[in-house]
Amino acid sequence: MTTLEQAYHELGCDYEGVTNRLMGDALIARFVGKFFEDESFAKLGEALAAQDVKAAFMAAHTLKGVCQNLGLDNLYAPSSELTEVLRAGSLEGADELYAKVAAEYRKTKEVLTPCLQ
Repeated sequence: MTTLEQAYHELGCDYEGVTNRLMGDALIARFVGKFFEDESFAKLGEALAAQDVKAAFMAAHTLKGVCQNLGLDNLYAPSSELTEVLRAGSLEGADELYAKVAAEYRKTKEVLTPCLQ
């Protein structure tokens, strides 16, 4: 079974940084589990489908912040890019950026979920 540290490294994420913030695997696993229960990613997809820039911005901004706190750099980078496009009040390029966010979200969930059990 892959450890949480191995999974973070596989994803190219900041395991050392999150360990310093959350003081160990038990809290990291707890908060990563809560992250996957959070509705921000789903709300982002719904808001983009509805072309609601404000709601999409709020969801992307929340997702970005949580990714930063959890050291999920692979997901932080594309969510940050998307947040900045939406902050400007634009949907131009949002679909392509969302596709990157969605791909990294799925990959992150796939790699980390087995470590949470």
